[in-house]
Amino acid sequence: MASNGTTLSALKRNWDMVKSAVSDVDEATLSARPNEDSNSMSWLIWHMARVTDRFIHLRLKNVPQIWSEGGWYVKFNMPNEPDDMGMGWTNEQVSAWRAPSKDVLLGYFEAANASAVEYISGLSDEDMNREIPWTTPPGSMVQDDALGILVWDNIVHGGQVAYLRGYHQGMGWHR
Repeated sequence: MASNGTTLSALKRNWDMVKSAVSDVDEATLSARPNEDSNSMSWLIWHMARVTDRFIHLRLKNVPQIWSEGGWYVKFNMPNEPDDMGMGWTNEQVSAWRAPSKDVLLGYFEAANASAVEYISGLSDEDMNREIPWTTPPGSMVQDDALGILVWDNIVHGGQVAYLRGYHQGMGWHR
């Protein structure tokens, strides 16, 4: 297996799990927060897609994100702020955020993920070992390690979506 195979496998399994978790969930439940200090499934899916989009396009490819280029910010009724992916949002900001339709939400999720798969699939072992600039210490890292961060973030939030699916609708949805 090429060194990008594990990365792709982990991401695809997680994304499939998220899609399965929300497949029969209505929009009201997707947008429901279990309490005022928690995120909704919709917000988490948006955040996951934003992280993936920004990570692949800005950090690794240094090209415009599909959030802007594809006009997704318009479909989400949000400003075109490519650096905004929900990190550091207050409870008030999360509470004020309004999810788009389920089709738009999952459309962006799918588009960001497809773009990531296309990029990662094309990486050779040499590409995976290429040093890339990083904004926090150590200042740079190999692309393989950077992709490990993307996998970790997606799995954390995918697990949160799965938990909320069970919280709102019970068990029995997975396998």
